[in-house]
Amino acid sequence: MTPWKLSGFGDEIDPDPAVQIAVLQALGARHIEVRSAWGVNVVDLDESQLAQLAAVVRERGMAVSAIASPIGKVDVSLPVEHEVGRLQRAIRAAEVLETPYIRIFSFFRAEHLSADDIRDDVLVRMTALARTAEAAGVTLVHENEKDIYGDIPSRVLDVIESVGSDRLRVAWDNANFVQVGVRPFTDGYAKLRPHLEYLQLKDALAATGEVVPVGDGDGELRETLTALRDDGYAGFASLEPHLTDVNALGGFSGPEAFGRAGRALRTLTDEIGVTLS
Repeated sequence: MTPWKLSGFGDEIDPDPAVQIAVLQALGARHIEVRSAWGVNVVDLDESQLAQLAAVVRERGMAVSAIASPIGKVDVSLPVEHEVGRLQRAIRAAEVLETPYIRIFSFFRAEHLSADDIRDDVLVRMTALARTAEAAGVTLVHENEKDIYGDIPSRVLDVIESVGSDRLRVAWDNANFVQVGVRPFTDGYAKLRPHLEYLQLKDALAATGEVVPVGDGDGELRETLTALRDDGYAGFASLEPHLTDVNALGGFSGPEAFGRAGRALRTLTDEIGVTLS
């Protein structure tokens, strides 16, 4: 059996970190991915709140897999310094919560602009973020969110290779690829596997874009997870179910739906010989 580390977006469960952790532990997880706590985004938590959150995590015997920041989930027209400043706050959260990973994105654009139109501006900003991460000793993992520059495999690869930093890696999301018309494993896995360092788990239907539990959609999850198993992947598998609500900053599931998503994932990983803990 191949061991992976199970985690999940705590705020998909409940605003209260204690409830988040209780549900994750019931699913057998030892890690939590932090996007918000008490209804406050992780980059907006003050020092007292960060200390309180760290204490909750520590007292319950958990650890933090990643800071699920909103960095780069803004229009590319904003100044470079805007997201570098927010990244500094995400880095502080990573220090206090003792995690090496910070999730980021590669910028939205105005409707009249194409991806090619913003490429240079995106790369300037992504390079600045990577240099900031290098100085801080953290690793940025780029999520392929729909409608950002890096929403399809070729542009994700463009960002990673053009920036050329060991501190900028790929956070892979099958459902988001489905929602932009990509067959994740067929169209993207071979390109991005050399850079893939973090796995976020949800599925989606190609016909409607609706998010569904792992294995219930068109995200080629079985093929993807089997290939990762065979390639020796041994990192995090982080649940991000989005089963009851999806919005600009993320999504929500609630304890019951989150549990259903966790059980669906474990059914699939059990079948392919991957253990989650």
